[in-house]
Amino acid sequence: MTDVWTTPYGSAPVDAVVALPGSKSITARALVLAALADGPSRLVRPLRARDTELMAAGLRALGVDIAEDGADWLVTPGVLRGPALVDAGLAGTVLRFLPPVAALATGEVRLDGDARLRERPNAGLIDGLRRLGVRIEDGGRGRAPFTVHGTGAVRGGPVTVDASESSQVVSGLLLAAARFDDGIDLILAGGVPSMPHVAMTLRALADHGVGVTPTGQGWRVSPGPVAAIDRAVEPDLSNAAPFLAAALVTGGRVTVRDWPTGTTQPGAQLDRLLTAMGADVVRTADGLQVTGSGTIAPLVADLGDVGELTPVLAALCAFADGESRLTGIAHLRGHETDRLQALDEVLTAVGSGVRQLPDGLVITPGPRRGARLGSYEDHRMVMAGAVLGLGCAGVEIADPGTVGKTLPDFTTRWAGLVATSAGAPR
Repeated sequence: MTDVWTTPYGSAPVDAVVALPGSKSITARALVLAALADGPSRLVRPLRARDTELMAAGLRALGVDIAEDGADWLVTPGVLRGPALVDAGLAGTVLRFLPPVAALATGEVRLDGDARLRERPNAGLIDGLRRLGVRIEDGGRGRAPFTVHGTGAVRGGPVTVDASESSQVVSGLLLAAARFDDGIDLILAGGVPSMPHVAMTLRALADHGVGVTPTGQGWRVSPGPVAAIDRAVEPDLSNAAPFLAAALVTGGRVTVRDWPTGTTQPGAQLDRLLTAMGADVVRTADGLQVTGSGTIAPLVADLGDVGELTPVLAALCAFADGESRLTGIAHLRGHETDRLQALDEVLTAVGSGVRQLPDGLVITPGPRRGARLGSYEDHRMVMAGAVLGLGCAGVEIADPGTVGKTLPDFTTRWAGLVATSAGAPR
């Protein structure tokens, strides 16, 4: 039987300070680089959620020792080898970061996952690896399941890559490239969505002493060792989005603790985007504080660089005082679900008018009503549904547990946030 969560309705302003666990994106990159490093590493307070546990399990299957030490992970590189089976679940990071690592292993490595994973595009990565001399069997699908036939080495060198459907194609190749015989000279065939995530990869490589040079057409990674380092993982700023959005919906105040002063996380752009929607955003000694005015301005924005924020921002648009237009996000059709279609369905269900564009959504607020919403096996859709339920009484979400992909205790945290409403018990 599918679980159903009746989301809390915010009848009064929230007033809360929120502490969040580590970034999924940083944890994933840190795990891969630690697995390829020249010695043991410690990851301090990494995210423990389905996506990152699957990444750790996949690396363990390839021969990497990842031990738990309290809240930390101790990573000791080993000899990469197959045969191995990697379960990617529904994680794009596992789908696209581990095949280049598998190509460095000796033996067959098969990658598969949830049913929806088999629909997520991956031809750009598979074709790129083939051009680098890696043998991959995928039945001509360009998607999972597929088998990487590792020989213990990858030739490397120049390669033209189509990463138009996911920046993770670029990141996956760059993360492993220092271990290729000739490094890599990655040439982009076109545009790349979510460029801040590529910037995150480049910074992580630099932290590990990997030589990376921008070429104007892409990036060149020099062959050489990946230095072992200990890394403290920043809070996940994308997971901060629903909590900060609650301040706007209720006209309240929310502070996310330990907000980094400098970061490559796309969630750092929440301050700019929420300000555009009428919030008062300031940095305090505790972190980033967002205060809602009781009125939400419509948002007209290209979200191409911050696509993962779209579900929560779209939910906020349902409460705006005018029409919003979100563009630059055609690539969201290939995420955990077709997020544009899913958002159309849930926003329509609670009373908004929605028009799909080739690369986005036009959202017109309407009379609010309760509804049962699907989770679409997508953590961001659960978070968007929670924001909708804060301003629409009677919202239910089927299968809320899918939020375990990045924040397993989200529903408990959300209930605690709403309990800070004026007059409610703290």
